[in-house]
Amino acid sequence: MGKISPFALGATLYMPATRPDILDVMQGTKLSGLRSMVICLEDAVAAADVEHALDALRTVLGQARSGAGDASTSSGPLVFVRPRDAQMAAYLNDWANITCVDGFVLPKLSMANLSQWAGAVSNPDLLLMPTLETREVFHSSAMSDLGCAMHEALGERVLALRIGGNDLMSCLGLRRNPATTLYQTPMGYVIPMLAGVLGAQGFALTGPVFEQLATPQLLAEELQLDIAHGLVGKTAIHPSQIAPINEGFRVSIEDLNCARMILNDTAPAVFRHNDAMLEPATHHSWAVNILERAKWHGVKPADGAIAEPVRLAEVAR
Repeated sequence: MGKISPFALGATLYMPATRPDILDVMQGTKLSGLRSMVICLEDAVAAADVEHALDALRTVLGQARSGAGDASTSSGPLVFVRPRDAQMAAYLNDWANITCVDGFVLPKLSMANLSQWAGAVSNPDLLLMPTLETREVFHSSAMSDLGCAMHEALGERVLALRIGGNDLMSCLGLRRNPATTLYQTPMGYVIPMLAGVLGAQGFALTGPVFEQLATPQLLAEELQLDIAHGLVGKTAIHPSQIAPINEGFRVSIEDLNCARMILNDTAPAVFRHNDAMLEPATHHSWAVNILERAKWHGVKPADGAIAEPVRLAEVAR
């Protein structure tokens, strides 16, 4: 399994497994700007429709294998499947065509069920994106322990950790206020805490879904806060959010220039640039991440300049 950058995720669109257009999206012939998608068998599928959803997924993967090859040769987005539980994941793990996707999203992962998930998703060719969305997430010590346990149980297969904002708000009996970002709710504690505790352990994290479709400016505001906390992608609930999210991850020309100077082999130990002091020893990781973001999402045009088309980096799968 080749290395995939978590910055390749961009906007991640969730789609119920029962949708009839999944194959078109997987192959890149529909929603051409989409970087990653999740075929959902959990919350987006009613219990009565599970068997139908599994049959639909089996058909889609068979068509993908026979028509366009597996995910390693596709020009479409990264594709993940979200099973309902570890038992379903173990069932899917043994499908012959499951390697037509890039991996699994593991819902509601916690210390209590980590060993079950680890045993269920044993296929070494599949990446993993655990979702943090249970009551334990509110405790920093529990998240520190979970991070260590994930390293041991899941190894290098974890591409990113997904923050389940709506489920975490539900734990508190709350729902997002449509006039504010999540950072003006108790999630304003949770997201920075997770970014610090699990980010320090080397995990990449992605931002929660923004379910309000009538306030794109508020989505842009929340996305900038996500990026300021080091998050590398964001869940999209509707195709209209794909382009704004991907655009938000573009790098400013100022940050790109700073990153290049910091990583220059001849850079002084400390130097001044645009009235800021740059220190390669402490800013090295930031600079590496800026270049990686620019590689996947491009650079914002300077004021008054015409935006250049984004040239997506090649994915080594």
